Amino acid sequence: MSKIFTPTNQIRLTNVAVVRMKKGGKRFEIACYRNKVMSWRSKVEKDIDEVLQTHMVFTNVSKGQVAKKEDLMKCFGKDDPTEVCKEILAKGELQVSDKERHTHLDSLFKDIATTVAEKCVNPETKRPYSVSLIEKAMKDVHFSVKPNRNAKQQALDVIPQLKATMPLERAQMRLQVTASGKETRKLRDKVVKLAGSVETESWDDGTLNLVLLIDPGHYREVDELVRSETKGSGQLEVLNLKEVTEGEEVLE
Repeated sequence: MSKIFTPTNQIRLTNVAVVRMKKGGKRFEIACYRNKVMSWRSKVEKDIDEVLQTHMVFTNVSKGQVAKKEDLMKCFGKDDPTEVCKEILAKGELQVSDKERHTHLDSLFKDIATTVAEKCVNPETKRPYSVSLIEKAMKDVHFSVKPNRNAKQQALDVIPQLKATMPLERAQMRLQVTASGKETRKLRDKVVKLAGSVETESWDDGTLNLVLLIDPGHYREVDELVRSETKGSGQLEVLNLKEVTEGEEVLE
């Protein structure tokens, strides 16, 4: 069998994720490891060597055509391949096949439903919904998954939509506030306004002990109130991250 001649400016790479960017009227591509591009963009992965298959900039990865240094300088204002790779990583478009895109969207859809199921309960029973029931409800409201946003952000987006079609609310956090001093009464009034409900309240020699349920979205506000109103002497303790009735999940 005769040998196949490969020009020296061509590098063959297989099983790659390609990130593409058009700049200065030219197309540039870099070859990355699968599943690493998003990790780099979310700053989970910090080692560029774990992301790039090679520190080279291509005009066409699949054909192995390497970009010329003068083109890099003209379009990016620099000819250091690694620095150009980082810019393409940050601003370029990740090329994926239809099958990969479909798999990613399916996985993200399930992650969003799982996040909603973890964060929310049926307010009538105080029990969580199953992931499958949340998935069905998301399909019923025709929720459209956005591939570039994470599951937590999209879960917060879909909760109001689901509330319109089913009994659903964020699972409440149970907090205990302990404080004393002349500003305690004012602190109590401000905290109670943010609470979903007050479970117990007692005053012992001027010391307030308050147990309440709040929406997790108000936690930071309550924490700042306790610290500022008591000059750091008050205490805020999380008793339960989620107030959920014990027992089996509501499956359907």
